[in-house]
Amino acid sequence: MNNDYLVKKKPMYALFVFALPIIIGNIFQQTYTMADSAIVGRFVSEKALAAVGASYSLTNIFICVAIGGGIGASVIVSRYFGAKEYKKTKTAVYTALIAFTVLSVLLGIIGLVFSRLILIALNTPSDVLDLAVDYLNIYFAGLPFLFMYNVLSAMFNALGKSKIPLYFLIFSSVFNVALDLLLVKNFRMGVTGVAWATLIAQGISVVLSFIVLVWEFKKLNIGRAKFFEKSELLPMAKIAFPSIIQQSTVSIGMMLVQSVVNGFGSEALAGYSAAIRVESLCIVPFNSINNAVSSYTAQNLGAKNEKRVVEGYHAANILVVAFSILLILLIEPFNSLIVSMFLGDDGTRTTP
Repeated sequence: MNNDYLVKKKPMYALFVFALPIIIGNIFQQTYTMADSAIVGRFVSEKALAAVGASYSLTNIFICVAIGGGIGASVIVSRYFGAKEYKKTKTAVYTALIAFTVLSVLLGIIGLVFSRLILIALNTPSDVLDLAVDYLNIYFAGLPFLFMYNVLSAMFNALGKSKIPLYFLIFSSVFNVALDLLLVKNFRMGVTGVAWATLIAQGISVVLSFIVLVWEFKKLNIGRAKFFEKSELLPMAKIAFPSIIQQSTVSIGMMLVQSVVNGFGSEALAGYSAAIRVESLCIVPFNSINNAVSSYTAQNLGAKNEKRVVEGYHAANILVVAFSILLILLIEPFNSLIVSMFLGDDGTRTTP
């Protein structure tokens, strides 16, 4: 299929075809974060599961920043791509990658310095605090990979290549779970094992994704273009900032809720961690449709097809309702079985 199907095919068809690989990819991404929790919960201890979950709401904020930044950059890239201004497209992509790499390094350094203080402020139970700090420090060390992972996916989506991030997400997810089992079950690295597994899997995917991105630009025969353009940052920031605030608002609220849950001790935190992983999986289709609509709208505005933007909005609402009904039918009858994946039928192990 040609890359311009977002501006030519029927809105419902175009959005569904574009969003489906994003949904599948994000499901894989959420699956390996669920696997992190399930593996430490079953093979290490309840405290280990609580430690992984203690910082979930905090780490989710950084994910929202990365996703929001990617959306902001993808809108600009989509506009240029829809208008067939390929040199500007290439410049915008590289500007976004450089800008968000710098931002992620700064945020990672701040996180490493204040990780313990942040977890204490969140009322993390004392019996899991050290484990949670170890997990969070490795997470912050790998923050540049997390940002590039999400920004590169957004760039491929902006170019109408939503299947490429899917392939890398599948690879990363399978590799991550395999590393989880190896490091946790065989090498007994516990909480740090799942953290290192995620960092390594994302790092390899980032490198491979960047290589494929460069190859895609070569196929377009764009030629030389600027690698960084300050003038591109402001429009990206104007779009990214509201998106970041929108996506982070819920995560900030969840962080306040988590600070209350943490106060009930590690057992309550372990149960909350299991439930919140399932909840994060449920919102995948809606976030994916949101991202699809952003690229769809930007490309059609770039191609001067304003009428299709309204048609796409109505089509997206229908998709949201359909996925809501499907999730209710899939999750509600099997809620106890799903939770037992993390805690076991009789709870987790009690010894580390």
